[in-house]
Amino acid sequence: MPDPSGFLNHGRKVVGKRPVPVRILDNREVYERTSAKLVTEQASRCMDCGIPFCHNGCPLGNRIPEWNDLARTGRWDAAIEQLHATNNFPEFTGRLCPAPCEASCVLGIGDAGSFADSVGAVTIKNIEVEIIDRAFDDDNVAPRPASSSTGKSVAVVGSGPAGLAAAQQLARAGHAVTVYERDDAPGGLLRYGIPDFKIEKDKIDRRIVQMEAEGVEFACNVNVGVDLTAEDLRERHDAVVLAVGALEGRETDQSGRELAGIHQAMEHLTGANQVVAGKAPFAPIDANGKHVVIIGGGDTGADCLGVAHRQGAASVRQLDLYPTPPTDRDAGKDPWPTWPVIVRNYPAHEEGGERNYASAAAEFIGDEHGHVRQMRFSEVTVDKSQGRRDIIPVPGTEEIVPADLVLLAIGFAGTEDQPLLRQFELERSRRGVIDCGDDWQTDSPGVFVAGDAHRGASLIVWAIAEGRAAAAAVHRYLGGRTALPSPVEASAQALIA
Repeated sequence: MPDPSGFLNHGRKVVGKRPVPVRILDNREVYERTSAKLVTEQASRCMDCGIPFCHNGCPLGNRIPEWNDLARTGRWDAAIEQLHATNNFPEFTGRLCPAPCEASCVLGIGDAGSFADSVGAVTIKNIEVEIIDRAFDDDNVAPRPASSSTGKSVAVVGSGPAGLAAAQQLARAGHAVTVYERDDAPGGLLRYGIPDFKIEKDKIDRRIVQMEAEGVEFACNVNVGVDLTAEDLRERHDAVVLAVGALEGRETDQSGRELAGIHQAMEHLTGANQVVAGKAPFAPIDANGKHVVIIGGGDTGADCLGVAHRQGAASVRQLDLYPTPPTDRDAGKDPWPTWPVIVRNYPAHEEGGERNYASAAAEFIGDEHGHVRQMRFSEVTVDKSQGRRDIIPVPGTEEIVPADLVLLAIGFAGTEDQPLLRQFELERSRRGVIDCGDDWQTDSPGVFVAGDAHRGASLIVWAIAEGRAAAAAVHRYLGGRTALPSPVEASAQALIA
């Protein structure tokens, strides 16, 4: 039973961050460890609200009220069991998910608007991270190998959160699972796409150790479709799960795009992460001493911003196509418990740089050697009235600024066009992703898809949820007699309870 007066006694208080002058000198995580006192106080704010709308915001169907109350009363062993019941990797989601669960918290109804303020939603993410970190500290995250083997084998292509979730679920059901990864270590975007200041890679490594103890095999440095064909996979395995992500970056057609020094954001992030991991002596795209322009105002742009600061950029400017969002929820447009469109300030924005809303690049200007040196941009309006997105420059707002390095962080166009898809005779949809039926099976028999490869670039909670759902479908396809947990079923059961 939750504390009936907890939300009256304590306001919302999020975990602290390391000081800016200190954290930009390294690549360690920005957020500090939550104190036991803070967790207890914040968990006590979870109400006996009748219908836990936080489930509505969580694709995994996490049992949030249950593990909140267990954390409040110090029953950490039971709390981690509840947390793991629906989420394979809470240490990933607690650090990286934008928390739609908090946006749909009942305590957000009376909030002035933003659930990031001092009043409002329960700090679900902070509590989640503390539960799992304590579990690892107490050696309470043990491997759970299957008691017997089914004799069936599954290939999982891609080791991001969707692939890892599918692999773990299938291995625990008794199937022999091999995860194929083209990079030199598992993790997908978690490994080389997301900077260490958001998640240090030992969080991935300890999960890989657990999964190996559960029987999952990892085959890294294998580019499936090139080093290993679709026919090879069919010969070796009884089913295949494609969790290859959606890494094809969107392009821009402004004049001067061909100049040297203009790169896709993921090229910058991958190289920087490899340096931090000790896998490369220097970053191929280094912001040190350069005037950096980041095109795009989302998560990826903020990651580039933080990396540029740590590399020693001379200046950083971030362009966002759309106007400055409101600081508070607009109840008319984004009524509770939907995800609100509000201004989102990431820790990287506290570290410096200039942010230009309602702005777009018009031209990149180079030097005599063909390298970008300046950018011409202006304020813009975006007109969607004709069913398309028309970007209209505002007269008299044009400006030319230094730009030695330009990073395109304008989203992803879908999964990459790769030989493996052609070998399986699969085509990408108009959205650039791989379609499937209700059973998560593609048009190629025995080949399933999950995560961003199916959904398009999305949240980590959706990746894990789809990995779990696809695993349950593969288990049924292989004749499994018991049902694996499904995020949809878990969510429904939680709402009924």
